[in-house]
Amino acid sequence: MDAGDVLASLGVEGATAAAHALSLPAEAYGNDAQLEVMWAMKAYNHAEVYFNLISAVDPKFLKLTKSDDVIYTKFREDFPDLDVKILDPELLKSPEAKEKWRPFCNHFEHLVEDFNYGTLLRLDCEKDYTEENTIFATRIQFFAVEITRNREGYNDVVHKSKVKEKQQKDQS
Repeated sequence: MDAGDVLASLGVEGATAAAHALSLPAEAYGNDAQLEVMWAMKAYNHAEVYFNLISAVDPKFLKLTKSDDVIYTKFREDFPDLDVKILDPELLKSPEAKEKWRPFCNHFEHLVEDFNYGTLLRLDCEKDYTEENTIFATRIQFFAVEITRNREGYNDVVHKSKVKEKQQKDQS
């Protein structure tokens, strides 16, 4: 069952309750399996929407937040040599990396809504979201990497392949 079917099956009251539950602070919950499923669905839906967006629109024209310029500038100041084409998970998740990322992420606490929410990030920007090509990251990490990929042309491969695929379909 896809995420849209799951949400539709909740009905209006269920979807409203789920939205409210997801807006509460993490401290309000223990390790609730249903909540983890809702978070996973939300993260998956976000990933699917984003991938469809870069597939349909030239990524260099995308604006992901009202703070894209600030995020990009700060990211390249703090991580000038980070290869965003193919991410090394250790550069996001190791204890040393977390120490470097923490001040960067916290810089956006009052600038980017839900800056520290969990989201899915592709490791290799030329590939789709798959279990092998996905890592869990904070929303500000996602924005920093994807804004950079869009501005520096790394997501062009996805867009061009989807445009070519659509043209071939239209010609058949």
